[in-house]
Amino acid sequence: MNTLALATQAPQTRWQKIVRFWALPAALVVLWQLWALTLPANSPAPTPVGVAKAAVDLALNGGLLMATVQSLGRVVVGFVCAMVLGVVLGLLMGSSRAVRDNLDPLIESFRPIAPMALLPVAILWFGTGTPTALAIVSYAAFFPVVINTVHGVSRVDRKLVLASMTMGVPRMTILTRVILPGAAPSILLGSRLAMGVAWTAIIAAELAVGSKSGGGASGGIGQMMFVFYAYNINMNSIVVCMVVVGIVALLIDRVFRTAEHHLLPWRH
Repeated sequence: MNTLALATQAPQTRWQKIVRFWALPAALVVLWQLWALTLPANSPAPTPVGVAKAAVDLALNGGLLMATVQSLGRVVVGFVCAMVLGVVLGLLMGSSRAVRDNLDPLIESFRPIAPMALLPVAILWFGTGTPTALAIVSYAAFFPVVINTVHGVSRVDRKLVLASMTMGVPRMTILTRVILPGAAPSILLGSRLAMGVAWTAIIAAELAVGSKSGGGASGGIGQMMFVFYAYNINMNSIVVCMVVVGIVALLIDRVFRTAEHHLLPWRH
């Protein structure tokens, strides 16, 4: 009876979905503003009104957009490097026990080390510019890719591989035409996780390196947050940057979900 009732319910209208989506955020902003009214006039604490004004100022002067684009550019380059290396090594490790036995201890030894723990070494090797940021991003994104690729290869039906070998199909063709498509769902999952980790890593790296992170007009949105904190304690602008970081992360995740939906329609 309950199942029948749920099945016969009218679908939600577009406005109902919008209201349900924004109801909780709006309520939290109202509570935030009510709390802000109790603060002293000279309090540095961020307020919804102050954040809105800071957002308009940053949007009009173009600094926020420039910083976000620069951070995204670093993330994309580092992510591509991690994808190439992670997928190649993952395919080799998943399809060859000898390769896996030799590389797995090394990868598992480095995997628990946080990317930020390697920042001092990266700065010594590459300086305080973009190469350091790319190295941190690539390092952070590499492990989700390689681990999920190995997992995907291990789940490929061995009968397909054996059948291909029996028919004399070259090993490289088996790797690219049988194993790679079979491992694609896990590889896409790993890439989605890797991109999220990469975006987090670039913000943390730019925050840690500070104003020397990018060398140029803008060192990225993380560097912008550092400047707002270190020089004028502009908490409203910092919150704006935090919101932008969250929105970009959400958009990145939606892009990867959409790509997965189109590339792997049989999983949906």
